[in-house]
Amino acid sequence: QVQLVESGGGLVQPGGSLRLSCTASGSIFSINTMAWYRQAPGNEREMVASVATGGGTTYADSVKGRFTISRDNAKNTVYLQMNSLKPEDTAVYYCYVRRIWFGRPYDSWGQGTQVTVSS
Repeated sequence: QVQLVESGGGLVQPGGSLRLSCTASGSIFSINTMAWYRQAPGNEREMVASVATGGGTTYADSVKGRFTISRDNAKNTVYLQMNSLKPEDTAVYYCYVRRIWFGRPYDSWGQGTQVTVSS
């Protein structure tokens, strides 16, 4: 019942920056984890960064020091600030939300936004 809409993807040169946003709507109560995943052609979908309700963050080793995840609970929005982008970061980026409602998990995915890092 949660709808996630991503924005901010596009084409950027190596070394550039991009900021992704994801806004949740619908049954947004009891949201716990918010995260960003990415999937490149031929690859498995991988977790890029996640942020827990209390603000704790987790990053993939490949993006540590370059990406920053944050959330604005008042706006039901999660962001991914991507700096020092590399061609290897090229992928479709997906917003992810997990709700825990009556002790049961509910996972939601956004439609994905393309990030292309190329000169």
